[in-house]
Amino acid sequence: MTEQDGSAVRDEVAAARRIVVKIGSSSLTTAAGGLDADRVDALVDVVAKVLDGDGKGDGGRDGDGKGGANGKEIVLVSSGAIAAGLAPLGLDRRPRDLARQQAAASVGQGLLVARYTASFARYGRRVGQVLLTTDDTSRRAHYRNATRTLDQLLAMGALPIVNENDTVATDEIRFGDNDRLAALVAHLVRADLLVLLSDVDGLYDGDPRTPGTSRIDEVRGPKDLDGVSIGSAGRSGVGTGGMVTKVEAARIATAAGVPVVLTSASRAGDALLGRRTGTFFHRTGRRSANRLLWLAHASAPRGALTLDDGAVRAVVERRTSLLPAGIAAVEGEFTAGDPVELRDTRGRPVARGLVNFDAKEIPQLIGRSTRDLARELGPAYEREVVHRDDLVLLD
Repeated sequence: MTEQDGSAVRDEVAAARRIVVKIGSSSLTTAAGGLDADRVDALVDVVAKVLDGDGKGDGGRDGDGKGGANGKEIVLVSSGAIAAGLAPLGLDRRPRDLARQQAAASVGQGLLVARYTASFARYGRRVGQVLLTTDDTSRRAHYRNATRTLDQLLAMGALPIVNENDTVATDEIRFGDNDRLAALVAHLVRADLLVLLSDVDGLYDGDPRTPGTSRIDEVRGPKDLDGVSIGSAGRSGVGTGGMVTKVEAARIATAAGVPVVLTSASRAGDALLGRRTGTFFHRTGRRSANRLLWLAHASAPRGALTLDDGAVRAVVERRTSLLPAGIAAVEGEFTAGDPVELRDTRGRPVARGLVNFDAKEIPQLIGRSTRDLARELGPAYEREVVHRDDLVLLD
């Protein structure tokens, strides 16, 4: 990479106005699993100084009260709720069962946000808590509400702190890790940059603890990762992510037109100020319809519809809606509005969409025209099973 290339990377990062920052549990907690107030304060110091622009920490804002003195806005996606709740509940490690994870999250989320509230108050800044499940973001009305809330918080000068709603999320409606959540939030708020903070200072071509491995400075596309051993586990026992989830999050964000910096929490200031640090993932795609990204990456199908060959061609090649006449079979239990998988006759998933009918209604619709259905069952049945605006193709 030439120095000219390096300058371009720094300029693109430094010019970002709306930034999503994700920090993991291992960067916020002690070795015993409790919340580390000093680590939280260190992150807040960096974020506040970036927003202030001059680094004086006076809470300065621009004339209209939005963002920082330099026009920057930051959304913080923070892990740590479950980890923060372990010690108060007498747990020495992250529990495996969902019920105790939810209990720990219920106790820890309050502690986490209280710590952030107190820490940002030192700079005269307000925070707002936003807890999300996939159900809140894949359904059309819920998606609009999430967008409106985040936009309004930023417009009123508050810093949103986003986390998965672990207190009520079940296995079927979980994002799985906050790296992926952060990538989707970056697209949701139309961010200019996503910064993933970890306990490793970037992506390496092997285990960074092994002599001879090197940090990868830039990733311009999937080919740059050919032959790279990413691994699957993080260093800490309190989080759920690892390098695999961070690379996947970078893939989601960059494909949606959002560049990504991956570095350690200790180098957050350098990353946010555009200094060359960590691994920079170049954008690989352009922005698309926001909600469809959530549908592709954050929804868990509640059932499946098998399409005949003609319907597969219509949906995949001509990008049409799915009509009852093209359905060959149905499986699963779902209600209208749920995400379902669309499969070809060999069982391969080709698309995902939000269905307009309950599963129990589908059998009587299979293979029939909407005109016949309207005549026999009423005008409510003269419509698509999955509208093209609620449908996303899968790789």
